[in-house]
Amino acid sequence: MISASDFRNGITIEKDGSVLEIVEFQHVKPGKGAAFVRTKLKDVINGGVTETTFRPTEKFPQARIDKKEYQYLYADGDLYTFMDTETYDQISLGSDIVGDSLKFVKENEMVRINSYNGNAFSVEPPMFVELEITDTEPGFKGNTATGATKPATVETGAQVAVPLFVNNGDRIKIDTRTGEYLSRA
Repeated sequence: MISASDFRNGITIEKDGSVLEIVEFQHVKPGKGAAFVRTKLKDVINGGVTETTFRPTEKFPQARIDKKEYQYLYADGDLYTFMDTETYDQISLGSDIVGDSLKFVKENEMVRINSYNGNAFSVEPPMFVELEITDTEPGFKGNTATGATKPATVETGAQVAVPLFVNNGDRIKIDTRTGEYLSRA
């Protein structure tokens, strides 16, 4: 059990049958009245964010979220198959759980699968990936406006805005959280 006075960012709690992660918290001591804790809570299963206040003495059970590395094997329609590289067990997850998280992930790359009570609820790609540009327009000589970008398609089929000097066949580094070009690889 964890009390509201011990809340910190990243802690997960169980409340009313939901698993909630603390995104922000603030201990408030008004001049008049009792102290309270103002929080922003994110539902880890469906992603909804709510703002709630608690008395510092309220207690909640701490939720245990399991995070395990899996190798992404292949996609078959709406099912995505992953393998535990230690036990060689395979699991398949639907597109409702995977969502857009594999947009920049190639087959055979490692991802993290988050689960609660044995039920997977999300897939986290690596923070940075290196991918090859498969389709982009050529940059024109002399077109050197600062910060100018052009659309490009990477080998996974995702679209990325890249600088004008990047060409077909170049390998680039991408931040998977934002989908932004970082550098040439």
